Amino acid sequence: MPTDTTADPIDLKQAIRLQDRAFEPFDYGLYAMTVFAWSLSWYALSVQAGSGVANEVNIVWRFLIAALIMLVWAVVSKQRLKFALRDHLGFAALGVLLFSSNFLLFYYGAQYLVSGLLSVVFSLASIINLVLSTVVMREPPSSRTLIGGLMGFGGIALMFLPEMQAHGFTGKTLVGLGLCIAGTLCFCTGNLISARLQKRGLPLISMNGWGMVYGTLWAAFLAVVFGKHFTVAWTGEYLGSLVFLAVVSTVLAFFAYLTLLGRIGSARAGYATVMFPVFALIVSTILEGYQWTVLAVAGLLLVLAGNLFVIRGKR
Repeated sequence: MPTDTTADPIDLKQAIRLQDRAFEPFDYGLYAMTVFAWSLSWYALSVQAGSGVANEVNIVWRFLIAALIMLVWAVVSKQRLKFALRDHLGFAALGVLLFSSNFLLFYYGAQYLVSGLLSVVFSLASIINLVLSTVVMREPPSSRTLIGGLMGFGGIALMFLPEMQAHGFTGKTLVGLGLCIAGTLCFCTGNLISARLQKRGLPLISMNGWGMVYGTLWAAFLAVVFGKHFTVAWTGEYLGSLVFLAVVSTVLAFFAYLTLLGRIGSARAGYATVMFPVFALIVSTILEGYQWTVLAVAGLLLVLAGNLFVIRGKR
């Protein structure tokens, strides 16, 4: 099959159908699973970041566990595990971008930004996916998707405006912002690669399993290069966060998200990244004492309205 990124007329018509069709019940389930898992993942990440274990090593343990689960899943479900070199190159790119580098960049960005801003920056994925789909995949966004995405991002900005004003944009803040934007670009480019691999008919479970293997190897390589020690924090909190991140936030959430990406298109699938900061704030309210403001409530309502506007599609 051709490897260029120019979509033929059939692909273009299919992309338009994906963007405009209404959600089916299964799509809602995938969407809810993605938002739930990634909303809680920010708190679990903060636990790992403060554990004393190197960021690269945290990624190694997380994706090593996830890769083993995915490969066993592939064997049990009798999906093929042997692929051509061309396919493995795609899996390796997926691993480096989607299953390692984007997480590492956010870990580093967390050294300069408060935790709330991390999820705000990552919510840019909804807009970046729209741009990449339009430029690379020739997958034009519907007006509904574009307007709803902008509503959601505007709502997120309102929710965090007081925090942004309180901390300002110093040099360190800009460094952190740049790292997190780079991490979001890695995530979105990985989305694009995943969509192309799925269009070639490659099985998602096997594809994710191999991608996680390569992501683990890349993180391990970086850990060795930077002289990090392969340690584990033997505490219930750390081990619990590791299991949650590996099983729920990685295996289940990525399976749900990438399946959704193949079913409804990257633009609307990426809108989940606008939703989960809202639920991350709810978790923060319960566990970290986050204080709601009038702007935060207004932003939440705008995000929910934008989300409903996007996922309803044409009926």
